[in-house]
Amino acid sequence: MRFWLIFLSCWLALPAWAAHAYALWGEPLYPAGFDHFAYVNPQAPKGGELRLVSNQRTSTFDKYNPFTMRGAAPAYLSELMFDSLLTGSLDETATGYGLLADDVQVAADGLSATFHLHPEARFHNGDPVLAQDVAWTFETLVGPFTSPGYKTLLIDVAGVDVVNDRTVRFRFNKPNRELPLTVGGLPIFSRAWGMENGKHKPFDQVVTDIPIGSGPYKIGPVRFGKDITYVRDPNYWARDLKVRRGQNNFDRIEVKIYKDNTAKLEALKAGEFDLMRFFSAGDWARRVNGKKFDTGELVKGEFAHKLPSGFQSYVLNTRRPFLQDERVREALGLAIDYEWMNRQLFYGAYQRVHGLFGNTACETHGSPSPDELALMEPWRKSIPPAAFGPMPQPPRTDGEHSLRDNLRRAKALLNDAGWAVKDGALRNAQGEAMVLEYMDSNEGGVRTVSPWMRNLEKLGITLKFRSVDFALYQERLQKFDFDITSIAYQGTNNPGQEFADLFGSKAADTEDSGNFAGVKNPAVDAMIRAMTSAKTQQQLLPACHALERIIVAGHYLIPQWSAGTHRMAYNAWRLAKPDVVPPYSPGETWVIDTWWARMPPQTSPSPR
Repeated sequence: MRFWLIFLSCWLALPAWAAHAYALWGEPLYPAGFDHFAYVNPQAPKGGELRLVSNQRTSTFDKYNPFTMRGAAPAYLSELMFDSLLTGSLDETATGYGLLADDVQVAADGLSATFHLHPEARFHNGDPVLAQDVAWTFETLVGPFTSPGYKTLLIDVAGVDVVNDRTVRFRFNKPNRELPLTVGGLPIFSRAWGMENGKHKPFDQVVTDIPIGSGPYKIGPVRFGKDITYVRDPNYWARDLKVRRGQNNFDRIEVKIYKDNTAKLEALKAGEFDLMRFFSAGDWARRVNGKKFDTGELVKGEFAHKLPSGFQSYVLNTRRPFLQDERVREALGLAIDYEWMNRQLFYGAYQRVHGLFGNTACETHGSPSPDELALMEPWRKSIPPAAFGPMPQPPRTDGEHSLRDNLRRAKALLNDAGWAVKDGALRNAQGEAMVLEYMDSNEGGVRTVSPWMRNLEKLGITLKFRSVDFALYQERLQKFDFDITSIAYQGTNNPGQEFADLFGSKAADTEDSGNFAGVKNPAVDAMIRAMTSAKTQQQLLPACHALERIIVAGHYLIPQWSAGTHRMAYNAWRLAKPDVVPPYSPGETWVIDTWWARMPPQTSPSPR
């Protein structure tokens, strides 16, 4: 699901405000009446085909409904088929512009947001997009059959009112700077989706019914479970809107699925598809080559971005008895030799993740400020002592630091926690050996985990690598049935209610929530409340910093690594791109939204 987070500036002091856009603490980059976003080519030709490879870890798909809990939907379906009330630009953060809504009004007390729907907005079946459809979407997404992440995200939305056919009002339980955009970012679908004999089927039974959205593409030819083609809707209602100019240029977007990364890479080299994004530094450095690269048909591109670094991490499931002690969790992190891994495995391509908010204004440094301490002090008994000192940093093994010293620290922590080596294994007072399982859906993941496993052996800890197919992996994640796994958390410039799903106490007990670590801490809940209730950036930042300090000091996550570029190989004979690279584009989104087909496809190397 795509949410473009915007914030209202000093909203309690202003009268109700209607506008073409909302921006974080100030004015939007693009004024009312702007012609097009600066990073698009407004004259880009329409036509041709973009052949993609699925960006998901699933090796198949078994439904068209991306909102329900069970099963897997095709890649890019939500982005291509469903419009929302507001949409974002890729060259600024925290700003949303009207799409389905041509006017947005936020009440002076911050307790409601009213959207007026564009009179030309239409679903794929030709029906107008009405306020009743918006209300139906909201009620369905907070109902019993959808991912609990929606319920957490929308927990402070009291309800929705249909004012008239073209006007819908969302009511909020309390002023919350992000809620107008959160509801504005919901993917809107038709009430007619899932109708059978004049009645709505339960939403979890809406599986292969073709979605009725209002986005630029519809489902075309499908080999079910193998590949899917989206076809551009020639009657797309928003094709002439300023926020869509120069976008959605391909007539067809074909998305193929391959069983493993090796098959995917070989298919790229053989010319079976046009673009592939790379997450493996080893593949990028050593295996992205061949005849088509030599001729210039395929090109390697590294595109710098300013996106939040995110907090890709090893997740320690604190529901497991062996992982409930903070000292044990810290000791496990001390056994990772990141500097060696970056040299030997990653070709120096990555930077270490340090917290939750890297590369954003919320990133935390130094010791807590007075404002941070004021938030944390009432919860001191629930906060790790280290959080009150300088911002904790991941252990290092370069310079004056060494793996040997880190392992000594880890051994001391384990001893303090009641663990000691006996009969060749680390055991607790009951004689139980510390045996943990690392779960992954990618067999190749053992390559990066093996050095950690060897280092843990020196402490008497056995870490077993368990590779499972993605369906089982997904099921076990939903039920929190794992010891350790790896999660690539996306970062955000505008943290808010979504962190209640990631770290909130209620989410820890909710199956299929995002709280994989099982964090249940009243101090964490209090910091999230402070984040979501902040009315100014000056109130937001201390809450973000305090949350980051508590999570990092609690060692729920062992930080991994991030990259400052998107690595993509693409067919330069078939694809053309704008001159401007938007700084906040999430990889393939830039390509799908703004690139275009060279027509006819060239048969000799492009001069580009």
